[in-house]
Amino acid sequence: MSPNHTLTLNNGAKMPLVGHGLWKIPKDKTATHVYNAIKAGYRLFDGACDYGNEKEAGEGIAKALKEGIVKREELFIVTKLWNTFHNKENVEPICRRQLKDWGLEYFDLFIMHFPVALRYVDPEVRYPPEWFYDGKTPTDIQLSNATIRETWEAMEHLVDIGLTRSIGVSNFNVQSLLDLLRYAKIRPATLQVEHHPYLVQAPLMAFAKQQGITVTAYSSFGATGYVEMDLATAVKTPPLFQNPLIKKIGEAHGKSAPQVLLRWATQQDIAVIPKADTVPMLLENLDAKGFDLTEEEIQQISGLDQHLRFNDPWVYFGTLPIFS
Repeated sequence: MSPNHTLTLNNGAKMPLVGHGLWKIPKDKTATHVYNAIKAGYRLFDGACDYGNEKEAGEGIAKALKEGIVKREELFIVTKLWNTFHNKENVEPICRRQLKDWGLEYFDLFIMHFPVALRYVDPEVRYPPEWFYDGKTPTDIQLSNATIRETWEAMEHLVDIGLTRSIGVSNFNVQSLLDLLRYAKIRPATLQVEHHPYLVQAPLMAFAKQQGITVTAYSSFGATGYVEMDLATAVKTPPLFQNPLIKKIGEAHGKSAPQVLLRWATQQDIAVIPKADTVPMLLENLDAKGFDLTEEEIQQISGLDQHLRFNDPWVYFGTLPIFS
């Protein structure tokens, strides 16, 4: 781990090792939440069109900038291209729309949210478009013919014209990355995937490292963010926070279970973007890079692997087997 707690991407950009995820933060709380997180020391914020709170996140940033708490160049803002905007003619317009919502001139990292192209939905009709073409029927998932190559080349153009400094992908597997790397003029700087002790994905982690692609983990706490969605696998899975091994290792270091889970990732040079609901939790998560686990402890935690994925739209909707 670098002494200033950043990771160097393959284009030379510096990305904070610990950031803050904006998924499922209510719109009416997002601005204050982002502002407080900046005051607490966070510099990386991970958003998405699909989260529906980009405008509010930008308001929190604007307040912090106005008060001189932080400078724009000290922030690392990440957002994502939603599935309905994969056709090449839609990529630049939606990126500009998202920049306007954030109140920014450029993103630090713009990510393809899923390797899935859906039929275009006019953002003036419904925004965010979500998964369903009609906005309400789980079986109404309509695909687009846009290829990953078409979308990636349009994203490369965003770098060329200065709308984003880096581009990356999310929810890709090794096969998808192999295809992308064959034609990418700009290699993906990052890969964002579900990653926690119940879903270690060691081969994918090793391949990304071999290819110089920095990994960002989401859902670092396992089922926690999915229980409230009433997903059967999440509800019946024992919480990682209560796992005896995690608690024992935490006690040995005088750290909480969340801090152990985050440090397990960051000590392997995997960035994390946990969500926190309170300022004390914000500070606790940010401190998760301030101690070291032993190599034996890292291996013990990795041994909890059950190949158990929670963020799978196939489970949600029963119509599109993305990870099958």
